[in-house]
Amino acid sequence: MGKHVIVGAGQVGSHLAERLAGMGHDVTVVTRSGSGPEGVERIAADVADRARLTAAAKGADTIYNCVNPRYHRWVQDWPPMAASFLGAAEDTGAALVTLGCLYGYGPVDGPMTEDAPMAATGVKGRVRAKMWHDMLAAHEAGRIRATELRGSDYYGPRSTDQAYIGETRFVRPLLAGKRVAYFSDPSVPHAWTYLPDVAQALAIAGTDERAYGRAWHIPTGPAVSTIEVGERLCRIADAPAPRVYEVPRPIFNALGLANPMVRELRETRYQFDKPYILDSSAFETAFGMAPTPMDDALRTIVAASRESRADAR
Repeated sequence: MGKHVIVGAGQVGSHLAERLAGMGHDVTVVTRSGSGPEGVERIAADVADRARLTAAAKGADTIYNCVNPRYHRWVQDWPPMAASFLGAAEDTGAALVTLGCLYGYGPVDGPMTEDAPMAATGVKGRVRAKMWHDMLAAHEAGRIRATELRGSDYYGPRSTDQAYIGETRFVRPLLAGKRVAYFSDPSVPHAWTYLPDVAQALAIAGTDERAYGRAWHIPTGPAVSTIEVGERLCRIADAPAPRVYEVPRPIFNALGLANPMVRELRETRYQFDKPYILDSSAFETAFGMAPTPMDDALRTIVAASRESRADAR
């Protein structure tokens, strides 16, 4: 078994830490506050501090970048952190596995594949595209071993309030029979990536040399509209029919004047205005991993939501 250092303990980092620890690996979680799941080593560090990150990753086989800066601070926060990850990987010899996103592609017609150009027109997309180009250049120069795994919008147990169909924004209100606001047309098909699948794919990439030197799409099922997700969720939970409504564009724009998170969503709204389809067949074929069927995932989500509400009583 190896030593694995995970930076970030959010909705992905915690799942990954538990999975790797369950596989018998020595797991360290690094966050600014020193938080993280039980049963692993936890270290408090500023990720942008190369020397501190290198010290935390000494002797590691793999470093996982699962950090997610505040949405409206990507331009300021990502560059120093990305440089620190590259430096720590080079200093320690550990492989670097980065959890990426699809922003770098920009608007795409048809299914997205890993060979699509990094043609982002938005600020956040260009930030992520540069991060990948820098990683790939360092890999090709022989300085590090690196890969990036990209998924679509997440859903699943312990999803954060930023997740479009996450527990707090979508699951709990629908199961309680409440209306749910959606910032685009909820009838448009969209790719959704299940959080436990994200953790599984990262664990595979961090323990298999075949993953390095290219980007991969995390196994993700067929695109499904938000309305259909709600219908399937409520049917499984025996809850009232879902009521999901689109927030009118003028109201959406007005909300952005006061809310930095909503304001930043304007840049990526194109992902929800037409079908957003992810082709993950390359990873599925290479590593023998299929995405969790959505209905199976929703059953787990319903059970987890009910358990969390029972614990809160």
